[in-house]
Amino acid sequence: MSSYYVVTGAAGFIGSNIVAGLNAKGIDNIIAVDNLSRGDKFKNLVGCEIADYLDKKVFLEMIEGGELDGAVEAVLHQGACSDTMEQDGHYMMENNYRYSLELLRFCLEQEAQFLYASSASVYGGGAVFKEDKSCEAPLNVYAYSKYLFDQIVRRALAESGSQIAGFRYFNVYGPNEQHKGRMASVAFHFFNQYRENGKVRLFEGQDGYANGEQRRDFVFVEDVVNVNLYFLDSPMLSGIYNLGTGRAQSFNDVAVATINACRSAKGEAALSLAELQSQGLIEYIPFPDALRGKYQSFTEANVSLLREAGYAAPFNDVTQGVGKYVAELQRRAAT
Repeated sequence: MSSYYVVTGAAGFIGSNIVAGLNAKGIDNIIAVDNLSRGDKFKNLVGCEIADYLDKKVFLEMIEGGELDGAVEAVLHQGACSDTMEQDGHYMMENNYRYSLELLRFCLEQEAQFLYASSASVYGGGAVFKEDKSCEAPLNVYAYSKYLFDQIVRRALAESGSQIAGFRYFNVYGPNEQHKGRMASVAFHFFNQYRENGKVRLFEGQDGYANGEQRRDFVFVEDVVNVNLYFLDSPMLSGIYNLGTGRAQSFNDVAVATINACRSAKGEAALSLAELQSQGLIEYIPFPDALRGKYQSFTEANVSLLREAGYAAPFNDVTQGVGKYVAELQRRAAT
């Protein structure tokens, strides 16, 4: 029987980029797993080489029935409900926590590599972003589903004979997120706002931050893929790792990068934040009541463990990553 690489959430944002990254390494014996109840996600896999597509439910039935025993080299588990505003805790825990538990069990039994998506949301409103339980305080049920699975992984690591590597994604942005709607990155929304209205909208100040100065660790999806592939090539590395740039940047920085990338494509000069504000190209809207007490106004990955694991490549900063992203969005808009 052939040996496969399984990517869950394969038609989604990060999953489809990982499939493309595997293809770039010459790997096409990929089982793509997803739930295409939202059928438009299929577009993210057009152009990718895969061996098979399986619905999530069918995939779980095959695992439970032993049909994939001895056939899986690695599982790159990206599938999850990523809507931080989702209130249905039963759905969230079943889709994120229980699904992950089943895949972990399978990989441990099969001694297959298991790489999975955790989330920086586990840190909640804290100011220290280090992979330690003392720093973790989830603010919503999505974050709790990720937090709880990480605790299971910590217990499993001590006895595992095969790789388990979890990545706490910070604010990921890049191609193939268009299906995510309001949960797509601010870079995606800023691009569309500027294209349609000639200006972008940011939240007013909150938690002691000035307008648009809330700060996040924005990480380009290209870097997320590169880290996953590095660990795939390093099966002796296990643990839970922050996956961000290690540098917080403001939402204003993202807005400036997005607008200036759009302006550059039209041969227009770059403008400073102050110039964009004075010309009305950036405006600020009231902070939503629904997000009060559930919003991370500051995130910044401590990437010490990732660097200690030997990942030495530089990360794209906002100007670099958003510049690449805007170029791709414009290319797609023109086709």
